[in-house]
Amino acid sequence: MTETTVFIVDDHALVRHGLLAFLETQEDVAVIGEAENGEQAVAQLRARATDHSLPDVVLMDLMMPVLDGVEAITSLHSEFPDLKIVVLSSYSETERVHAALQAGATGYLLKNSDPSEITAAIRSAQLDQVHLDPAVAHVLARSMRIGHGVVLSVREREVLVLVAKGCSNQEIADTLFISERTARTHVSHIISKLSVSSRIQAALWAIREGLAQVP
Repeated sequence: MTETTVFIVDDHALVRHGLLAFLETQEDVAVIGEAENGEQAVAQLRARATDHSLPDVVLMDLMMPVLDGVEAITSLHSEFPDLKIVVLSSYSETERVHAALQAGATGYLLKNSDPSEITAAIRSAQLDQVHLDPAVAHVLARSMRIGHGVVLSVREREVLVLVAKGCSNQEIADTLFISERTARTHVSHIISKLSVSSRIQAALWAIREGLAQVP
């Protein structure tokens, strides 16, 4: 039986040890390493690449210190495009799911998933198949329905939420650590994509579609 090798990335030792203990019970899965943040993961996997010992699948948390999961996925996917990365997170918000999948994740599970879902996701990733937690799939389906075909990037969604809160371009820039000019450009693109004529109409659209609440 061919083993699928797995590398675990999570900032909580209890989670890492729990995953290790469970995966050790699976005859076709072997955990070959672990890291407590994205920076450690990238460094260790780069070292493994030089020894031609990259894992088949990486289980990646999102919210971690030093370097978060999305940034780590982006870096790893850029350097090792064939590396399969499955997110294992406590969060199912649309923005986080989109960000992880756009960064290069091949699956997304929630930490309250049944253990069998974790092994199923690992095996699916090994076969180059996408495996999503049912709750995450629901979030994605809903986001695809929002706006009748309007497609906004993760950053544009962040900007739109701030517009709906009544933030000025400078306040948006300060919140997202971008320039005021970049914030203004994002707002302009959003207004164009939504086919509305003002910030107020864009804010009302966001509230109507459930992306933001009435401030």
